[in-house]
Amino acid sequence: MRTDDEIKEIVKEKYGQIAREADKQNSESGCCCGCGPYTIDYTVMSDDYKGIDGYFNEADLGLGCGLPTEFAKIQNGETVLDLGSGAGNDVFIARRYVGETGRVIGVDMTQDMLDKARENCKKLNYDNVEFRLGEIENLPVDNNTIDLIISNCVLNLVPNKEKAFSEIFRVLKSGGRFCISDIVLNAVLPEKLQSAAEMYAGCVAGAMQKNEYMDIIKSSGFSNIQIVKEKNIKIPSSVLMNYLDLNEIDEFRKNLNPIVSITVVAEKNIN
Repeated sequence: MRTDDEIKEIVKEKYGQIAREADKQNSESGCCCGCGPYTIDYTVMSDDYKGIDGYFNEADLGLGCGLPTEFAKIQNGETVLDLGSGAGNDVFIARRYVGETGRVIGVDMTQDMLDKARENCKKLNYDNVEFRLGEIENLPVDNNTIDLIISNCVLNLVPNKEKAFSEIFRVLKSGGRFCISDIVLNAVLPEKLQSAAEMYAGCVAGAMQKNEYMDIIKSSGFSNIQIVKEKNIKIPSSVLMNYLDLNEIDEFRKNLNPIVSITVVAEKNIN
């Protein structure tokens, strides 16, 4: 069993590598779910952002599993926080909606991703967008200052999800809300997948059971919790063969929709 610090180092290294590789090649030929010995097509999980207002191609590394901005109901003038902001994809889309009077903050724990996001922001010449280095379990954000939190396929990578949602609750204003897309499980993953380092970077090994995930949100104090979108994620057999034998793959496939992407919205109660 890996420690929390070991998991974070795995994620930092994998996503740092993705950010560095993105500067060398077209993002559509990059990789997620492991950029190590086994390359997995990350588009298995990602949704298509093209055509969305505010979309900036150089910020889209295809690392998400949903479209949180689609359901976030972002308003002009709001302060929005993106957790695990990567190269800035969702931040720049949110900026389109908050306008000149709003503000968008991105937080990421990978310096290479922050460097790329800041470079992209400079190209777009936004003066109300900011990227900060930090971890979701200890956000570099003041209490009760955020109207809306968004996140795309990141919370599943955080070892201490209770602390993560506690931090989300802390920084949101009273009456604030979040819209988070994430990977959750409807079945127990085979042990070999759970321990695969590549699967941590692929948002799979760190995922938890769907009912447990929703219980954490509720116990963190949120209300009006709703799953607004759900889609099945199928890991190709060619990928599973790197970790499981044929019998194990057959057994895994017997589970109905074992891995799913959900987009969840919830509110912080007004005091």
